[in-house]
Amino acid sequence: MRPGPKQNINRAMSKKTKIVTRFAPSPTGHLHVGHAYSALFAKRAAEEGGGRFLLRIEDIDQTRCRPEYEAAVLDDLDWLGLTWEEPVHRQSDHMADYQAALTKLDEMGLIYPCFCSRKEIRAEIKRINEAPHDATADKRGPVYPGTCRRLYQDDRDMRQAAGDSYALRLNMQKAIYLAEQKRGNLTWLDLDQGEQRATPEVFGDVVLARKDEPTSYHLSVTVDDAAQGINLITRGEDLRDVTHVHCLLQALLDFEIPDYRFHHLLTDSDGKRFAKRDKSLTLQTLRGEGKTLADVKVMAGWK
Repeated sequence: MRPGPKQNINRAMSKKTKIVTRFAPSPTGHLHVGHAYSALFAKRAAEEGGGRFLLRIEDIDQTRCRPEYEAAVLDDLDWLGLTWEEPVHRQSDHMADYQAALTKLDEMGLIYPCFCSRKEIRAEIKRINEAPHDATADKRGPVYPGTCRRLYQDDRDMRQAAGDSYALRLNMQKAIYLAEQKRGNLTWLDLDQGEQRATPEVFGDVVLARKDEPTSYHLSVTVDDAAQGINLITRGEDLRDVTHVHCLLQALLDFEIPDYRFHHLLTDSDGKRFAKRDKSLTLQTLRGEGKTLADVKVMAGWK
């Protein structure tokens, strides 16, 4: 009989001395009601496991992240009654860690430069009669067909020397082969749905960095979670699919694979997911209108 959620949680707790979770906002705007739910969800998971709740500021996007937004994030979380361990982990302080991970993958022969624009990728997919489809959970576009994977090294060197823009992609097929040599079948535990088989191949050769961007979301969060000792990752359902990629990277980089729990996404009356652009639903706005913590919890459906 397949184990249920409570059995899975007990299994997770039995193999860990202490649950460690995190909330990881990006300071690109003000937190909204959905963020409040996610933060409270992570904190509760830590408390139920008698464990630790950590805070990470995901500020690798230096064009959009601002100090005033980070200050507002900390203020809002304090208003929610949350406490966390110091020091706060900021991604901008750990670029060397991401580079080290990227170098390790490169030394394994898994990284190659891709010079294709999004327009060129779509044109290539159309040319080989593959209908564009968005297999990625982060909605970054169609699955890459591997055009630059087939370039000769001399061509790569010449284009990089010429200053062409490029992304650093993971050779997915080779990466899966090497990861399975290390770990066998790649799996991760969803505490509500049981053991999951990782199928990162549906994402194609994902981008792990760019010429002017030393890391990507996939790479940085995988490295950060390992560095912080996170053993239970709580996420919204919209990030369930990217777990397949992160499970692969964890295996390649010799990290422990944490357990996961996913929560539903909060939506407005039209069924549209809350977003930072919905300024009327930010905690800053609601607080300015005199809403209390109890009011916000009701809005979030928090029980």
